Amino acid sequence: MSGLFWYYRDCPRQSRPRLVRASDTQEHMKTFITGATGFIGASIVRELLKEGRQVRALVRPSSDTSNLAGLDVEFWKGDLRDRDSLVSGLKGCDVLYHAAADYRLWTRNPAEMYRINVDGTAAILDAALKNGLSRVVYTSSVGTLGNPGDGTPGSEDAPVTLNDMVGHYKKSKFLAEREADTFVARGLPLVIVNPSTPIGPLDIKPTPTGKIIVDFLNRRMPAYLDTGLNIIAVEDCARGHLLAEKRGQVGRKYILGNSNLTLADIFKLLNRITGLPAPRLRLPYTPILLAAYVNEGLSRITGREPLIPLAGVQMAAKFMFFDSSRAVRELGLPQSSVEDALRRAVEWFRANRYA
Repeated sequence: MSGLFWYYRDCPRQSRPRLVRASDTQEHMKTFITGATGFIGASIVRELLKEGRQVRALVRPSSDTSNLAGLDVEFWKGDLRDRDSLVSGLKGCDVLYHAAADYRLWTRNPAEMYRINVDGTAAILDAALKNGLSRVVYTSSVGTLGNPGDGTPGSEDAPVTLNDMVGHYKKSKFLAEREADTFVARGLPLVIVNPSTPIGPLDIKPTPTGKIIVDFLNRRMPAYLDTGLNIIAVEDCARGHLLAEKRGQVGRKYILGNSNLTLADIFKLLNRITGLPAPRLRLPYTPILLAAYVNEGLSRITGREPLIPLAGVQMAAKFMFFDSSRAVRELGLPQSSVEDALRRAVEWFRANRYA
């Protein structure tokens, strides 16, 4: 230590090495993120910026970047289907958050969803491995996990197979998660997070769950199916990603969730927040399923999104309840009020003229 001191004292000021405290290293870390313009990704970006992190976001030329307006973010033009843009984009970065996904309950071209969710995941993780990144956080979904469906919460380690996946989105995310597993085996320091159903501001698309809120606000929700979801504030979900980077075990999965609520419970909360009446008519499952099959058939002919997505109805057959205790225990995942999250979502949708 004394030798370093004398070298530093006698060295010309312009040639002195910059001494960096351990606490400073994360602040100067450059982080690459995919899906930054989306719902979860935009919230992750805000959490990273709060920590003083330098952020480089992958954006396509056609991306709507309004969720990142005014933020100190470097845009990297590229695409998950362009491997060269990923390898060059990750140069100089230490950490990758892969939050991009094609999240739709219906698509006329399922092959494109697999190219983005499966092949795109393999491409970005391969680029991360080539660049020697110190940490990768991959955003999967609770939809890839085993779930009894009877109200018993699913967990990270519940048995599950591809045959259990409903719809192309879940199947593609399940296969993408298997790709992530192979890269862990190859030495990539990757942690998997499985968000449940985030709620809050910046749901620009909106997501299928956000659309439920918008339809409620616009009085287009006269009835409901008897199903359930696990809800988490989107800010807590984003914070869970950063906690997974810092505290997560490589190769391990963490459910980022909070409260298990029936759809009727969610509508009761929305009623309390807005004063609008909650739907009282509970629909029988079988007729809705048949109607969804008819809608699906018509959509294949017309190319228009079905009014009743078949995958959404099939998913509703199960109560999508999950146990997030591992993330709470090992990562310190926050558990903020989901009613407040719903209130912020309502305020954001109204302020942005969705309702």
